[in-house]
Amino acid sequence: MKICRTIAEVRAELAPHRSGSIGLVPTMGALHAGHLSLLRAARAECDTVVMSLFVNPAQFGEARDLDSYPRDEEHDLAAAGEAGVDLVFAPSAEEMYPPGYQTWVEVTELGSILDGVFRPGHFRGVATVVLKLFEIVRPDRAYFGQKDAQQVEVIRRMIHDLALEVELRVLPTVRDADGLALSSRNRLLSAPEREHAGALPRALATKDLHAARALLAQSDGLEVDYVEVADFDPPVLAAAVRVRSTRLTHGFTRLIDNVVLEGDPT
Repeated sequence: MKICRTIAEVRAELAPHRSGSIGLVPTMGALHAGHLSLLRAARAECDTVVMSLFVNPAQFGEARDLDSYPRDEEHDLAAAGEAGVDLVFAPSAEEMYPPGYQTWVEVTELGSILDGVFRPGHFRGVATVVLKLFEIVRPDRAYFGQKDAQQVEVIRRMIHDLALEVELRVLPTVRDADGLALSSRNRLLSAPEREHAGALPRALATKDLHAARALLAQSDGLEVDYVEVADFDPPVLAAAVRVRSTRLTHGFTRLIDNVVLEGDPT
């Protein structure tokens, strides 16, 4: 497995592989079984598998949220190697956003609803870094999880609107035994906080907007940002909650989740 830190290195390494198919799995690290499902799918479907490993500062609204994001590069590189990744692109923030950087991509309508209300500028950061990764890697396929349904929809719209030549592959959400969707932020939860967080998947499992809102409103230890039906492809019942914490300096861990209401998440 090759580890590249610069854009020039990635392009040079991938040049001999352009005759075959290239799959890209964008990640911010802290890999879990959900990421591994994407890597396995890419390995099965592509000749060359590229994983990006970059905690993108442009999609964080607050410095404390960025600072608290879990990081473990040694673990992530080992997991990537075991999953059969051929190349890991692990750039610095300065490599992706050099001094004087001022070009941004914004999917205006889809980026301003749901999480976009509570995290202004978040999807601008997502769309920008994903488009830049597409340009650097030039993948035939890119792999994302259904757990981040709004992110998927933003990227789908960007691909359509900009006529990008990349196939979007969306894989089902991977969950723990207690129903909680796997997320890098889950490791920030204490055992009691995780019990409170379990109300989120239980509410969404009803697949009923009013029932989900009622269940979450009655749940201890949670503050609800939204519970909404989103007319995505496929439609989803989506929610975001903040799990209250006395350990974290900002006082909560924010979790998002969704369930597909119809159609096939792939």
